[in-house]
Amino acid sequence: MSVVRGRAGAITFALVGYLFLVELVSGILQGFYVPLIPDLVEHLGIRDADFNWFEAAQLLLSAIVVPFLAKLGDMYGHKKILLVSTALTAAATWALAFTGDFTTFLIAWALQGFYVVWLPLEVALIFDRGRATGTAASQTRRAAGYLVVALEAGAILGALGGGRIFVALGGDVQTTLMVPAIAVTLVFFAIAFGVPESTPIPGRRLDFVGFVVLTLGLLLITSGLTFLRINGPGAWWVYLLMAAGVLVFVPWGRFELRQKDPAIDLRVLRQPSMWPIQLTAGLVGISILGAQAPLSTFAGTDPENGFGLGLDASEISYIIGAYLVSMIIGALIFPALSRWTSPRIALIVATFFVAVGYLLFLPNHTTVVGVFINMAIAGLGSGALVGALPAAAAAAAPRGQTGVATGLTNTTKTIGGSFASAVFAIVLTAGAASAISETASSLTGYLTVFAICGGAAVVAAVLLFLVPKLAFADVDVDEYAGYVDEPES
Repeated sequence: MSVVRGRAGAITFALVGYLFLVELVSGILQGFYVPLIPDLVEHLGIRDADFNWFEAAQLLLSAIVVPFLAKLGDMYGHKKILLVSTALTAAATWALAFTGDFTTFLIAWALQGFYVVWLPLEVALIFDRGRATGTAASQTRRAAGYLVVALEAGAILGALGGGRIFVALGGDVQTTLMVPAIAVTLVFFAIAFGVPESTPIPGRRLDFVGFVVLTLGLLLITSGLTFLRINGPGAWWVYLLMAAGVLVFVPWGRFELRQKDPAIDLRVLRQPSMWPIQLTAGLVGISILGAQAPLSTFAGTDPENGFGLGLDASEISYIIGAYLVSMIIGALIFPALSRWTSPRIALIVATFFVAVGYLLFLPNHTTVVGVFINMAIAGLGSGALVGALPAAAAAAAPRGQTGVATGLTNTTKTIGGSFASAVFAIVLTAGAASAISETASSLTGYLTVFAICGGAAVVAAVLLFLVPKLAFADVDVDEYAGYVDEPES
């Protein structure tokens, strides 16, 4: 990306470079443990199914803490909160290496999820640093693309390195788990000494009551979705949890509209350049976070069931690797596409790529080449959207609310992923009775999953047509002044 020189708050190679390291480590954390899951199950003395609790706990934490930490970033500086979240992630990652019981490991695994706020904080920091240049939106899109490249490259490195390091260390689980802990610790110092601070607006007030009620609503919804996946559709009480969570937002919304400096400014959220972005994040979260496990099990299903590719774990890893590489390409192409057309059109194109990729599974799922093509197409769109959505939210937000806006894209994406995980688990379990193999589902179940992913992306693309044509373009910072009231002093 270009370097803006001689202006305060410039977006520089150095800034993006240090944040590139942060996202590289974020990707490593997401990929490192995957090949180790069977060994971690044995290390903890638990069943394979119990490992689902780790993912569920981390999803719950991420949905809850991201809005709060993002708001603190807007109030006190995004670098400060980035450091705090990195320190908490490092402590939790070290704890994973030194615990051997289920409960402590579960708590540490959940707390490690503080890394989910890194990308929203980084995008907000980049945008706020470049706001005075007049080109913050376009530069943030390019920088976010590079950060997604780092994220996916780290995921590939983690997935490839986790198992190999474990073998090289003679199967020593504790020493192996120290490797990601060392990486997070090192990146803490990279942030501390290499990343400049954003400039928060003084005199802000924390809407503590608003965040408590927001947390309660999110906790009820995400925990309901989690228990729906674990207990199945017959557990009537999970629907009560989710309904209660939705109802909590009615009085919460009324309360927030009366606050001068609310936890979430609903006046900003209902802007035509903001609400479609947040809904799109939730809808594409269905495929980005929810479809990976079904894709892997579909590829590994024995063709004797009448479908599936019959691939082993190493062969599946090649397909997943190709998907991640296509995400990297999508992240790099998106800024150029935005420049050639417009940011709005580029977002629509990326979302349609996700839709086409998954809908192609309906007729094209019988060969390895066909599945590879489908995933590559979906990966191009997904890779573009991972960085583009928080960047678009930052461009649509007024000064002082950049972090909350970018953080909400992560929260809605997480809720979409939780919804998808619950629904997909039910759909695939319901189809298992008609399969020949004990562990297989049905072709109808898998096609339903792919249709939901593709259909959700189509809806998101249609919503993006409602965004103003010139949204997310480079504008003068003063144009944001009328969006939000001045905070109380």
